Amino acid sequence: MKVVFITDQIYLHGGLERVLINRMNILCKLNTIDVFLITSKQNGNKACYKMNSSITHFDIDINYNNSKSYFSFENLIKSPKHFLKLRDVLKKINPSCIVLSNFGFDFYFLPFTLKRIKKIKEFHSSRYYYSKEIITASFFKKTINKINLYIEKRYDKLVLLNSDEKKYYHSQNSVVIPNFISYSQKNKLEKQSKKNIIIAAGRIAPVKQFHHLIEAWSIISKDFPDWNVEIYGEGDKQLLNELIKKKTVSNIQFMGATNKLNKKMEEASIYALTSATECFPMVLLEALSCGLPIISYDCPHGPRNIITNNKDGILITHNNITAFAKELSKLIDNTPLRAEMRKNGLKNISRFNEENIMPKWLQLFKNK
Repeated sequence: MKVVFITDQIYLHGGLERVLINRMNILCKLNTIDVFLITSKQNGNKACYKMNSSITHFDIDINYNNSKSYFSFENLIKSPKHFLKLRDVLKKINPSCIVLSNFGFDFYFLPFTLKRIKKIKEFHSSRYYYSKEIITASFFKKTINKINLYIEKRYDKLVLLNSDEKKYYHSQNSVVIPNFISYSQKNKLEKQSKKNIIIAAGRIAPVKQFHHLIEAWSIISKDFPDWNVEIYGEGDKQLLNELIKKKTVSNIQFMGATNKLNKKMEEASIYALTSATECFPMVLLEALSCGLPIISYDCPHGPRNIITNNKDGILITHNNITAFAKELSKLIDNTPLRAEMRKNGLKNISRFNEENIMPKWLQLFKNK
């Protein structure tokens, strides 16, 4: 069987890139599947995570301007080239199944390309806010939404990350397959000493709401001068650093991107998440697998599908900065509770190991 995965790039650090490369690497271990990857804007960069050498990678070099709409003139004029080059590569591979992992222009024409090949679209972000915004959107955006819904129904399967998202899709072909994690050293991590570090990670973007974490920490930081908050990720940090200065908190800092996030998590004591929305954040699976109790907003809809509240983490009313600060303070003060949550997390993460999740993908590939 030949399986093709399509995305725009795999050189920038992110949850989608981590999940996709992990999945492809595992499939490569099977003697029955040949794995192919097609990107459209890799630009000669190396993969951000280690990728099995047996994966055949094609980059068709389209390079859309992601700062503009796919329906802008600059991007629209590239779409015929995209269609033709993608079609030619797919004909050359002649796959049994195609999985579209990101949302790009190929979303619109892939269902109508080489119709005999099974096509799967996976979604990595929540539609919670989008479903509300589209109600009062402009005529143009509502028209695009209707087109999107029509295209979705043309895919053989839609893969969603949690069951809460199903209500936002109108296709009868949707299936829930959560992300998985391969990394866990339970015996080692249960006994490992931890540093007084609260860790957070993700791209520096408004949806991650790191300003909420800064605000929350500023409320309690003076009570814990021997604790530090470390935020890992890439992006424009100017406004956030200005907020740190305004709040006069010195024990919180941005650490940049890292290829050793697991090691950093193993050393830390708490993981913090203050996002506006998260569909099924890979970073929370990584935190649990590294023995980290989690404090997180109950944002739509990922954290509640990963964290067992008051067992391996704490879910806070969404966007309640004061409550977040209060519960974080309690967690810092309660060493036995953190130790108990660490044990529970290392046990509960087995729900999302590859042995439980990958068979669902294999069945999806095999089903007609």
